[in-house]
Formats: sequence, structure tokens, C-alpha cells
Amino acid sequence: MSKGITSRAEDYSQWYNELVIKADLAENSAVRGCMVIKPYGYAIWERMQAILDKRFKETGHSNAYFPLFIPKSFFSKEAAHVEGFATECAVVTHYRLKNDGTGKIVVDEEAKLEEELIVRPTSETIIWNTYRGWIESYRDLPILVNQWANVVRWEMRTRLFLRTAEFLWQEGHTAHATREEAIAETERMLDVYAEFAENILAVPVVRGRKTENERFAGALDTYCIEALMQDGKALQAGTSHFLGQNFAKAFDVKFTSKEGKLEHVWATSWGVSTRLMGALIMAHSDDQGLVLPPKLAPIQVVIVPIFKTDEEKVQIDTFVSQLTNELKMKDISVKYDDRDTQRPGFKFAEWELKGVPVRVAVGARDMQNGTVELARRDTQTKETVSQDGLAGNIEQLLDTIQQNIYQKALDYRSSHFTEVNSYDEFKEVLEGKGGFISCHWDGTTETEKRVKEETKATIRCIPLDAKEEQGVCIFTGKPSNRRVLFAKAY
Repeated sequence: MSKGITSRAEDYSQWYNELVIKADLAENSAVRGCMVIKPYGYAIWERMQAILDKRFKETGHSNAYFPLFIPKSFFSKEAAHVEGFATECAVVTHYRLKNDGTGKIVVDEEAKLEEELIVRPTSETIIWNTYRGWIESYRDLPILVNQWANVVRWEMRTRLFLRTAEFLWQEGHTAHATREEAIAETERMLDVYAEFAENILAVPVVRGRKTENERFAGALDTYCIEALMQDGKALQAGTSHFLGQNFAKAFDVKFTSKEGKLEHVWATSWGVSTRLMGALIMAHSDDQGLVLPPKLAPIQVVIVPIFKTDEEKVQIDTFVSQLTNELKMKDISVKYDDRDTQRPGFKFAEWELKGVPVRVAVGARDMQNGTVELARRDTQTKETVSQDGLAGNIEQLLDTIQQNIYQKALDYRSSHFTEVNSYDEFKEVLEGKGGFISCHWDGTTETEKRVKEETKATIRCIPLDAKEEQGVCIFTGKPSNRRVLFAKAY
């Protein structure tokens, strides 16, 4: 272990909390339930943002920004939506403070708002109220808009990145002329998320649909990607919602079709959040610290010099300058850690903790021999290699590391994907190795709730590739025509 981090086997939850803090990703703030994302953690989030933002724009979306405050009356217009978020809303009731005459700052009771404002838990209501003024005819459609923003959901039990009262995310909100277009958009964005999760985060995911009980409040259908963490629990890594015409009807958003008919618009919304940081940590990291996929690492290569004299340092500096330029030409981010305040061993441990994929150590003897020591973070192996063609070798190694991290996560998921046919078998697997449990379910919300009450497991999704298969529900024995995935989850 490094830096005194609790091992995963000893206490997985404690390991996660310590790792987030000691790897300089985030910390708890003075505001209960909120976090400070530190520069290194935010650099990873910025990488996620940049890559996703490019994909959104490649699929025709544009960024916009909508208000943080939403009139309370907007929420009452869509019944299922308000019911889904009512218990998590932060409410602004006054707009001024004053000195009470004794030196204390208090709320000015005379400065009460005529209508309370809700601090954005999600933006469907404010956006669809706005779209009413943007849409008149089919020529105004589709609207493909995304916003990067913060949201507030008043969580009582919080954990850094996974569940906080305020978090960062993106939320796409699109408007379409037909049901078919809206469903196609919902499915397309799910594929964008899945590709990002697997090819960038190196996290394998299951594409699926949520049950009625687990759908987004106000949606007709919710699609999701579900990932499996190293403790056998699932994590919802992204969602895409087909909203039908619910919000268009609630806010009276109509358009004149090509046939001259007045019709309600069809809608979608979709989003991922800083919860992806939690997925990244829990899917790959080990007892020594973070393990970052190269495609997301803010620093992909760190170079540490080992020297005794100024002359040796100058010689190493010259070599490192050339290597750094060659790596940057290949769009590889590199840091030369030549701090004279820390010993090489300390630097090795620090960058290991922070998950830098490749470490290059070069000393006076290496300069004589034309070699360097190359260390991989994912396998914790190191070897002595030639300085000749080093930049190209590192480029290939980063690709290998990316693939290896994904394969390791995929192998873990494969070994924790179990098909069961009875409730006893279900509970045995759940309390044993955990993971995704594939089984038959009778399709009722009542059964879903009963299983959750008894086992704390929920239906993560109905896989999109689930085949029709006749069977009986493991809980009630009633007929079922396809399997669903259960798991304990974050």
C-alpha cells in the first residue's frame, strides 16, 4: 500500500474515500454535502468534458445556458416530474440580508419573493418554457441543445463524486417533429455515452432500458448504461430519456407541421455527471492509488531524473527536453518532475498514487548506457529500454495500457455476471460475489419493490440485447419472456 490507504479488501468504502482525498481529486467543503473539486480532479473532469463536448458537436448539438433558478410554478405543470424531485429541491424564498442592529446578519423578512425559486435540480421545465418561444413550425425543428452546468439535489447521505448536494453535469434537451425522431435521438445519445465509457473511460457497460419504477420522472422511457465496480456493485453511468410530448403539453409547445396541422413537439433529455469520476476510480484503481486510462489522464507520462551532480542534471535535462518535445508532437501530455525538494522515491510514490500511466526514470548511468527505466502504472511492472525510438515506444505503450485496463475491467464483469433461476440462488449470489444477476421477472412494480425491500437489489436495466426467452419470475413464479439485470448499486 501507499500513503497509508486502506486496502479494498479491508474496507472498500473507506479505500474509496481515502483515495479521492489523498490523490488530490476532491475534498469535503464547509457546506454540508458539497465538495471542492481540486485542480487534479478537475483536470480529469475537463478531459471528460472536452471529449464528450466534441462528440456532442459532431452529432449536431450546440451548447447553450439556461437559468439556475426556476419558478416553483413551473414544476407543478408536469405532475410526475414534480413528484420525482420534490423531496430534493432547494428553495429560495428571500432576496436580501440585513444587519439586525446587534451586528448579526439575518434574512430581511420584508424581502420575500412573490414566488419561490427552485435551485435547478434538472432543467426540463425552464427549458421547455423557453422552447415555447423558439418553436412555431416544423422549420424550427429539430432543436439540439446541450448545457454544461451545476445542479442541486438535496441529498441527506453524501459521498464525494458519487452523491453530493451539488454536482456538475451536462444535460442535453432536444425537440423533434416526430416520435420516431425523438426515439432515434434518445438511442443515439445512449450510444455516444456507451462509446465514451468503453473507449475513453475503459469501463465496459451494459446498454439497457429502465423499468417503469426506475424511469426518470416525467419520461416515457429511460435508457441507461450500467457499469460494474470492483466491489460487485453497479453504478448508473449515464441516462438518455424519451420524454414523449409530456413537457410540450405541460408548457404548450406546439408547431405547425408540413401538412399544416398544429401538433405538440416530441422531446428528449440526456446527461452524465461528475459521478463518472466515481466510476473511473472504482472500476480501475488499486491499493496503491489511482489507475487512470491514458486517454483521460491529465499527465500521461512523468519523467523523474536521478542525479548527484549538476553536470549529470544538465546532461539529463538535455535528453528530457528532446524527449518531451517528441512526446508533445505526438499529442502526449508529459511532466518533467525535477523538483529539488523531493527525493525520487517520494516522486515515484506520488505519481503512482495519482495514477499517471507511464513513468520514465533516467539517471547518470542510463545516460551512459543510452537507456531509461520505463514503469507501467496498470501492471506495476518496469523494464530498462533503449532511448532510441523511445517516444514511439511510449506512444504504443499508452495504447496497450488503455486496452489492458479495459480488458481487466471486462474480465472482472464477465466473472461477476451470473444467470440464476431461483430466488434462493439469487440471494446466494447477491450475498456472495455480487455483480450483475440475470434472471426472470414478472414485470410488476410490486415484485420489483418487494425484492428491493428484502435484498436491497434493484433492477439495473432490461438489456437492449436481451433475447425473448420463456421462463418464470424467480420471486412469484409468474410467466416471464425475458431476463433482466439485478444488482446492488450506488
